[in-house]
Amino acid sequence: MKIASILTAFWPFSMLLLSDKSRTSKTEVKCNFTEKNYSLIPADINDNVTILDLSYNQITLNMTDTQVLRMYFLLTELYLTKNSITTLHSNSFSNLSNLEILNICRNSINVIQQDAFVGLNKLQQLHLCQNKILQLDPDLFVPLNNLKLLNLQGNLLYYFEEPQLFHLEIIVLHGNPWNCSCSLFNLQKWLNTSNVTLENENITTCNYPEILKYYSIKTAPYTAECHSKFPLPVIEDLNINFQSIDNSTFNNSLSNITRNSEHAPLGKSWAFLVGVVVTVLLTSLLIFIAIKCPIWYNLLLSYNHHRLEEREAEAYEDSFPGNASALSQIPDTNPEDTTVIFEKLHSFVIDDDGFIEDKYIDTHELCEEN
Repeated sequence: MKIASILTAFWPFSMLLLSDKSRTSKTEVKCNFTEKNYSLIPADINDNVTILDLSYNQITLNMTDTQVLRMYFLLTELYLTKNSITTLHSNSFSNLSNLEILNICRNSINVIQQDAFVGLNKLQQLHLCQNKILQLDPDLFVPLNNLKLLNLQGNLLYYFEEPQLFHLEIIVLHGNPWNCSCSLFNLQKWLNTSNVTLENENITTCNYPEILKYYSIKTAPYTAECHSKFPLPVIEDLNINFQSIDNSTFNNSLSNITRNSEHAPLGKSWAFLVGVVVTVLLTSLLIFIAIKCPIWYNLLLSYNHHRLEEREAEAYEDSFPGNASALSQIPDTNPEDTTVIFEKLHSFVIDDDGFIEDKYIDTHELCEEN
């Protein structure tokens, strides 16, 4: 009777020990298939596997792989490092509700569909480092309610809106070509106001513009326009905007950085544009002159004859003294009543004095002289 009572007393403790041992046995089920040159996830793995390492293979995580992964619903850690994954399809991990660590670093991921992380309610670490991710929708991370670490190191991200992750503790963002324009202001504000730790903050620097290349994305200064409700577009000329920043410390540091970037080559698009505009204006002006001013053609192609002036006539009298008496007998006439008739001679008459007569002779004056 005493033995039965003792066993009854210790029975709950024995059950607890057995349950702990079973849990330990589950967490210890590891399968390592690294460097096996697999192109598909094998379907003959132990169903109780909890840690699966498929790194350094040729897995693409296609629809077939997605179906196989649903069999391993006890997985807590999944490693797909250094494979051939380019796209994370929707519901790729939908049945892995116990997964806590997902590592897909060193692939060629450039597309992540909207529902790629649906079902990962217990995920605590997500590693997407060293891929080719250009843009990320912050709504992608909404299903990750318990995520504590997000690793986006070494991608092609230049812009990233603050993610909706309320339990996030660490975020890794270095190694991306960040564009520190107004579009990144909300991310900076989120990093400074939340409890999230930016890992390797000193090397998480801006890549554009050149004037802020050595500033951390968490401390890069922004203009007053960036603090407005509606930020400016992603691509903008910050060289003009940063002239209005009233910060003496920033200006001193900025002058040192500017000296290093003085030798950067300037663009030649403006010079090409000015050359085109000047060429068009000159061509239009020449065409206008050619159409509206045809008198230039007459000046160039013909000789404009005119009547001798009074001074020229006096000079002519002085050169011919013999005809001075004849010219003095010409009566005074009214210029308004004088009718001048020009008659073209068909041949030149050579005078005895060696001068050549003009083709046009004032016949009225000739008659008076006779």
